[in-house]
Amino acid sequence: MSIKYKAVQVTKPGKLEIVEKAITEPTSGQVRIRVEACGVCHTDALTVEGAFPGINYPRVPGHEVVGTIEAIGPNVDGWKEGQRVGVGLMAGHCEHCQPCRRGDFVNCANQVMAGISSDGGYAEKMIANADGLAAIPDNLPSTEGGPLLCPGLTTFNALRNSKARPGDLVAIQGVGGLGHLGIQYARQMGFQVVAIARGKDKEDLAKQLGAHHYINSSAEDPVAALQALGGATVILATAASGKSMSPLLSGLVPRGQLVVAGAGNEPIEVNPTPLLFGMRSVVGTMTGSPIDAEDTLSFSSPQGIHPMIETFGLERAPEAYERMMSGHARFRIVLTVGE
Repeated sequence: MSIKYKAVQVTKPGKLEIVEKAITEPTSGQVRIRVEACGVCHTDALTVEGAFPGINYPRVPGHEVVGTIEAIGPNVDGWKEGQRVGVGLMAGHCEHCQPCRRGDFVNCANQVMAGISSDGGYAEKMIANADGLAAIPDNLPSTEGGPLLCPGLTTFNALRNSKARPGDLVAIQGVGGLGHLGIQYARQMGFQVVAIARGKDKEDLAKQLGAHHYINSSAEDPVAALQALGGATVILATAASGKSMSPLLSGLVPRGQLVVAGAGNEPIEVNPTPLLFGMRSVVGTMTGSPIDAEDTLSFSSPQGIHPMIETFGLERAPEAYERMMSGHARFRIVLTVGE
């Protein structure tokens, strides 16, 4: 076996380069994964652009990783060599902070984050914490599994943990990397689904994905349109625009939720009147734990939920990253390594 592997790492903010790294053995509680595919996510900018506080370089980005375990370190139970696994952003927890002691592993104060605090999946090999692994179904292509571990998990968890129940009106704001999956999950969970996006060009796609209604926010007031449909129990805001999210609160029914999944630099400005009169709320949502990821994958495959992807070879990672950041990807980009 070769003693080196190829990786794409960040050496300084804005600089991605292809390197060869020495293969290392997993230590206690770790496994080594032969990477098959890794999604390219906007969150990778925290590493590539140096936006995450205190990040150390060099660092290999990537947190939508699917591959096969090829080596297991000491003190690892429940996993075996040759098993297909995935690693999402939340790639391990400390088990001793207060959130962990309460079972709230997603909010671990010492969270291991793949591609940020540890090397991620823009590489042929990856060392991962065993408590950050998710089992990958045999029938799921590796190129699809990566995006399901991040935008898939985010939207699936947001909807299943929301106040909405089958038959309720649920709106998905944004038909992009998160939103195109959110629409599919909402439809398969039995909600009446409204897609909200700018322009008419995404209407056909939104309805193909499962939306019952489409609101063109460039041509009509989305709040008035939602209220004409009876009001939404939940609005899942996936577009990274605080300006477009801010007015949507009034499109909710009393006690409805605006669930924020898209992260942008603009603040969300909230009018207190619809908060008070109607007791509406604004809540945030994170991705989820490894077992949440397994739930996402188990739900997705039999329900026919698929991410829309473009694939690039590992050596084209800098090009893939730039395409993702430019907003030209439709809708997720995946690096293929060795499926």
